[in-house]
Amino acid sequence: MKKDFDAIVIGGGQLGAFLAVRMAAAGQRVAIIERHLFGGTCVNTGCTPTKTLAASAYNAHIVRRAADFGVQVAGTARVDMKRVKARKDEITGKSRSGLESWLKNTPNCTLYHGHARFESSKEVIVAEELLTAPQIFINVGGRAAIPSMPGVANTPYLNLTNSTLLDLDVLPRHLIIVGGGYVGLEFGQIFRRFGSDEIQRLEAA
Repeated sequence: MKKDFDAIVIGGGQLGAFLAVRMAAAGQRVAIIERHLFGGTCVNTGCTPTKTLAASAYNAHIVRRAADFGVQVAGTARVDMKRVKARKDEITGKSRSGLESWLKNTPNCTLYHGHARFESSKEVIVAEELLTAPQIFINVGGRAAIPSMPGVANTPYLNLTNSTLLDLDVLPRHLIIVGGGYVGLEFGQIFRRFGSDEIQRLEAA
């Protein structure tokens, strides 16, 4: 089945969603396509979930330092990682559903769930439907990759990336983070404050 639009946006991340809404508000018929979760990196694997974990980690840190401020806390502070993850999931879930609801209720904007594939320079196939538009915007983001390091194939490890680490609901006793960028530094601080004994940040070769 063929459907004609004025514009097609591939990728339902922050930029794609706002672009679709602005164009729809201008009277254009817009299709926005998302392969997995609306909201993109920021809502699902970036800013929102990591800042939620950082807030939990900060509170754990303050509780442990309470005596330094003259506050006595009975017992030993303990982090419940399952509850930490559940809180993170609830907050990101609300952001994601709010964004998707906003798009669904925007006049002239049609949502599609599925993998987009170009049929021609002005045609895209998704969910067995053919969509056409004179303007097609690609807003697909990126994916984490495990670097090829000597010995890594023969070493048991968590095999987590900056995306899948967000789903961890247990606290590793020790944690080595490969990569010393701002994402690695942020995770290092988070898990150190949660109580992992040692954090190392190594730059990948």
